[in-house]
Amino acid sequence: MSRVEQPSRRAVLAAAVAAAATAGGAFPAAAAAAPGADTGGGAADTGRATARPADYRAWTTFGDWRRGTVRGARPVAGARPGVVIGAPAGTTDYTDPHTGTTAAWEYATWTSPVHRLAVPSTEVIASWNAHTPSGTWIQVELEGTYSDGTDTPWYVMGRWTAGDGERDIRRTSVDDQGDGRSSIWTDTFSIDDASTGLRLASYRLRLTLYRRPGTRATPTVWRLGAMGSDIPDRFTVPASTPRHAGELRVPRYSQEIHKGQYPEYDNGGEAWCSPTSSQMIIEYWGGRLTEEQLAWVDPSYTDPQVCHAARYTYDHQYAGCGNWPFNAAYAATFEGLQGVVTRLGSLNDLETLIAAGIPAITSQSFLEKELTGAGYGTSGHLMTVIGFTAAGDVIANDPASDDDGAVRRVYQRREWENIWLRTKRYNASGKVVSGTGGVCYLYFPARPGPSQRKALAAVGVR
Repeated sequence: MSRVEQPSRRAVLAAAVAAAATAGGAFPAAAAAAPGADTGGGAADTGRATARPADYRAWTTFGDWRRGTVRGARPVAGARPGVVIGAPAGTTDYTDPHTGTTAAWEYATWTSPVHRLAVPSTEVIASWNAHTPSGTWIQVELEGTYSDGTDTPWYVMGRWTAGDGERDIRRTSVDDQGDGRSSIWTDTFSIDDASTGLRLASYRLRLTLYRRPGTRATPTVWRLGAMGSDIPDRFTVPASTPRHAGELRVPRYSQEIHKGQYPEYDNGGEAWCSPTSSQMIIEYWGGRLTEEQLAWVDPSYTDPQVCHAARYTYDHQYAGCGNWPFNAAYAATFEGLQGVVTRLGSLNDLETLIAAGIPAITSQSFLEKELTGAGYGTSGHLMTVIGFTAAGDVIANDPASDDDGAVRRVYQRREWENIWLRTKRYNASGKVVSGTGGVCYLYFPARPGPSQRKALAAVGVR
C-alpha cells in the first residue's frame, strides 16, 4: 500500500462488485448436492447449519487425492501426501502473455469431487501449496453450480510457478473472465449482483500440472482448497469481548525502507505490504533464505529477503505483489510450511490462533482518522497480527512503518476490529466503497502440533 488514500487495483475491482450488492439480499438454500458430492468428513461438508462466515475446504490427505478424478496425474503417499504427473495425458502449447514465448508442455490433471458449500457464497478464493521445479508449473481452475442449478464456466484462478527463470512461465492471474452472472477479479470469484439472491452453491477444482516435454520433473501439490463466503453488507460489526492476552515474537520488517528498490515489482517497496508481512511470518516459523537465493539483491539493501519475497509473489497480470493465493503459495515453498487464504469472523478467532502460537496476516482498508496511531490511510493494506494486550488491544507488526524498529504497533481493539471485518466504508471522497470482510492469510507448520490443529479447526481450517 502507499501512505495516501489511493485506490489499489484490487480495491477498484472489488468496489465495482460491491456497488451492485445491497443489504439484506435473499439467501437461497443451496442446490442439492450432485451425485458423488464431496462430504470430506467435516461439518462444513454435510450441509448442516454453521455459524462460521466462511466455508474453507482443502484436499490434503492421500485419501483426498485418491478421491479425485485423474488424467495422467498420480496421488503419492508419504509424510506429506500430494499429487504429481504420472503418465502425461498429452501435450499442449502455451503462449506466455508476459513474454510472448510459445512452448510445448506435457500436462496431467486432477479434479476434485464436488464440494457443497455450507455457506452459499458470493465470493470464493482458491489457494494451494506446491513444489514446482524449474520447467514446471500449475494451473488452478474452478467450476461451480449456482443456487438456481445452472453452472459457471471453468474459471482460471491462477497460473503459478515458484520460479521465474528462462524455463519458467510468468506467474499470472487471468483477466476478463465472466459469464454475465459472475466474474474473476484477480484471485477472487465473485457474484456480479448479490442483491439478486444468486449464490454459488457448490464447486469443484481442477488442477493441471505442466512440465517441459521429455523430462521427468513434476510439480507436486500438497494442498489445494478454496474458501467460499457470503459476508453481509455492513459499515460496522459487533464488538467482541477480549479473551486472550499475549504476544508472539515475530520478526519486524518495514516495507518503507525499500522505497525505490526494484520498481519493476509494483513500483518498489512502498507497495510491498503483502510480501513484507509474509516474510515476517515465514521467518517466525524458521524459514530462511540462503545467500545463494539472495545473491541477486543489491548488497547495499537492508533486509534483502523482503526484496526476494516481492519478486517471488509478483503477479505479472495484476502487476503487484498483493495476489493473496500467490503469497500463501510462496510461504509454502519454505520447507515444513503451508499456507491458506480464508476469512475469519471476529477478533476472538485471531485470539484463538495467537494462543496456539499462530500469527495471522490480515487485510484492511481505512481512513487515517479511523485507526488511531497509524498515521496513514489506505485503500488496501496487509499487516501481521502478533498478539493482544491485557486490555484486548491489537498488537500488530505493521510494515507501513518508517523503519524496522517502528514496525510493532498497538491499535485500539474496537477501531481495528471494525476496519478489518466491515464490507462497506466511506473513502476520502465520501464515496461508499468496499471493505475486505475479514480476509487473512494463515501460515503454519506442515505438521501442526495438537494445540495448533485444534486452533486451526476452530477457525475452519483443516
